Amino acid sequence: MTRFVKLLLTFTTIALTATGCVHSQKGDVYTRDDVGRPQMVRTGTITALRPVTIEGTKSPIGSAAGAAAGGIAASTIGDGTGSYVAAVLGAVAGGLLGAAAEEGLTRAEGVEITVEEDDGHTYAYVQALSEGEVFRVGDQVRLTTINGITRVAH
Repeated sequence: MTRFVKLLLTFTTIALTATGCVHSQKGDVYTRDDVGRPQMVRTGTITALRPVTIEGTKSPIGSAAGAAAGGIAASTIGDGTGSYVAAVLGAVAGGLLGAAAEEGLTRAEGVEITVEEDDGHTYAYVQALSEGEVFRVGDQVRLTTINGITRVAH
């Protein structure tokens, strides 16, 4: 195994282990840190709904995995210096493709929910929908807030 390939594999391993947790965008998913903590609860009425697209993640995982795969695959092209040049170009191209693939694969459909709270204030909340979850204008909903994140639920 060439020194370049070893460096690519080492970089990929570090990137994968250093990536932090991503908060779920669904209203019925909580982190371990949320469990057992008090939540502020408010109530209100849905006044408007709008479908939205929630951008995918942009962590180092997609680009690192793509760079490693592209570099390793391209390193088999040519001999000597040509092999190194091909590996570098393959790593760059793979990194760009991997980042784009990660963003596309983690993109989600969601909904912007406008709620007039019982105190008269109106706010809009965006979240991904859980399976089977349906919101309608006029629905009475609960708004739970913990660690700065508000979830809308029936």
